[in-house]
Amino acid sequence: MEKANVNIHDHETGHNHDHDHHSHDHDHSHGGGFTIFMFFVGIAAFIGGYILEGSNELYSNAAFIIAVVTAGYHIILEGLGDTFKDSISARKFQPNVHFLMALAAAGAIAIGNYEEAAMLIVIFAAAHFLEAYVDGKSKREITNLLNMNPTEARVLSSDGSTEVVPVEKVKIGDILQVLNGDQVPTDGIVRTGTTAIDESSINGESIPKEKTVGDEVYGSTINGAGTFTMEVTKDSSETVFSKILQLVNQSQKSLTKTATLIQRVEPKYVTVVLVLFPFVLLAGPYIFGWSWELSLYRSMVYLISVSPCALAASAVPTTLATISNLSKKGVLVKGGAYLSTLQGLKAISFDKTGTLTNGKPQVTDYSFEQALDQDALIDLIVAMEKQTNHPLAAAIINKFTVKNELELEVENEVGRGLSTIYQGEHYRIGKPTSFEKVSFVYKEKERQLSSEGKTVVFIGKNETVIGLIALMDVPNCYAKDAIRYFKEAGLHTTMITGDGKLTGEAVGKQIGVDEVAANVMPEDKAAIVQEQQRKYGSTGMLGDGINDAPALVTADVGIAMGDGTDVAMDVADLVLMKNDLSKLVYAHKLSKKMDKVTWQNIAFSMFVVLFLVTLNFLGKMDITIGVILHEGSTIVVILNALRMLKTPKKLLND
Repeated sequence: MEKANVNIHDHETGHNHDHDHHSHDHDHSHGGGFTIFMFFVGIAAFIGGYILEGSNELYSNAAFIIAVVTAGYHIILEGLGDTFKDSISARKFQPNVHFLMALAAAGAIAIGNYEEAAMLIVIFAAAHFLEAYVDGKSKREITNLLNMNPTEARVLSSDGSTEVVPVEKVKIGDILQVLNGDQVPTDGIVRTGTTAIDESSINGESIPKEKTVGDEVYGSTINGAGTFTMEVTKDSSETVFSKILQLVNQSQKSLTKTATLIQRVEPKYVTVVLVLFPFVLLAGPYIFGWSWELSLYRSMVYLISVSPCALAASAVPTTLATISNLSKKGVLVKGGAYLSTLQGLKAISFDKTGTLTNGKPQVTDYSFEQALDQDALIDLIVAMEKQTNHPLAAAIINKFTVKNELELEVENEVGRGLSTIYQGEHYRIGKPTSFEKVSFVYKEKERQLSSEGKTVVFIGKNETVIGLIALMDVPNCYAKDAIRYFKEAGLHTTMITGDGKLTGEAVGKQIGVDEVAANVMPEDKAAIVQEQQRKYGSTGMLGDGINDAPALVTADVGIAMGDGTDVAMDVADLVLMKNDLSKLVYAHKLSKKMDKVTWQNIAFSMFVVLFLVTLNFLGKMDITIGVILHEGSTIVVILNALRMLKTPKKLLND
């Protein structure tokens, strides 16, 4: 499989994760055109040998040997070649499962069981083609992203002409034209035009997003019916999509701890099997009273029965299928090892702003004197707030609908807020401590709202308070359900915030977290994560900003929000491409299912080995049945892993 030519960000420095980049793998290509052709030649030869078996034994046996050589030449080469290379590299005997199968086939031929040798190789090769297909399908579904990498851009010149150039030649500051149905070439900001863009390649969201002047657009996304111009803000190698490709490539190089353990154990397991082979062979005549011919036959069946084919296929296809499934849902994983850690978390900490909350204040409460014209007062408030760029002003403007647009001269007084003269009266909007003429009712309302962690502003007429507006950075729509899920799953939940204790605890209470760490300086977040690790064990951290990066690195699993900063994405182990905590819940559920399926596969494969070995020593097994049951178990394990490519309805409904 081709890899994207991108640089992987190295964030291992200071990271206490178990970055196990185990280099020994069996990522052989069983899917090459010639190999597949030879496999079908082998099947044809096997069928020919089976037909001739009753009439011409010489031709029949020759056909079976041809089947072994053609269908299994790559198995023999990998068995002998890889064993030799790995043994030289490790300076000790490092056999693999292919070596075991080649040996079993050779032994079967040696004792005259040509048909069974051919069947062994044909079925073994078929199982490995299936495993290669599953692995390839998982990787293809992940790396379908590669085919979406934009290649061309329409650069708009100052004279209005356009030139189509390769994306690599586009520079920051260039103005590009994007026609309807085109791919957005790189990240930038809309300068003219409106449209709707399919951003599913970035955030997994299927509904197109409306875009207008000033909105951000991302490379690789698909433009809808509108045409627009955009200003390039990032080099093509630094776009969000480019970073996704980097994560995808990294994810395929890191397997789960179980998968890497199985890969490390395989040569040791096969070595033990081979060491026991002479004892099994000698046990026949001297313990069970078998003839030497029967003992050799049973020894061949033993080699087939204990071969760890199903065990070797237990974890890797499962892991790749899970990573593929998550990538389609907008969750990027830098490696299967992090999914193993994710499902075993004991605690999880969340940054507040932009993670559990929307990151922008919203008007939550307001109250005005009943005797006043409410609509006229709202028109006045909005007109005053439009004269400032304060975040609270934007929240107030977005909340209220005006009846009449007013033109006012507004003064922004330091420490006192906004003031204006309208129809001969003096109006002011400011913080509560800047007003002296406040009725008991408004004082009580302000006290109550402040205790809920809300920011309150008073509206005054001639310095007498006539109304108030309360604002708050409210929890996002996914936060409460996500926290409830993690608590029910037995994880300790902590919200980390730089806000004051009152505000932090008010938000924490709304969301339902177990613990609130308030008044936290950015540099202290990592220390809080370390404390959680000491107290509870394996701890995850979710954040979106540069100031979250040290905590993300410190955590056992660092999770970044895709709408956050590049730094957070670089150091995190998982990235939610949309600020949607339900995606993290899904990832946690799926990682648990991945672990369950992997151990199902391991248990089943070991049960089959014990079952076949027992039947063999009881004399109830021959090579044909052994091959069918053994390779059948490998196919069952692979098909079980294939389930992880599909989204389980139960996980979505829970």
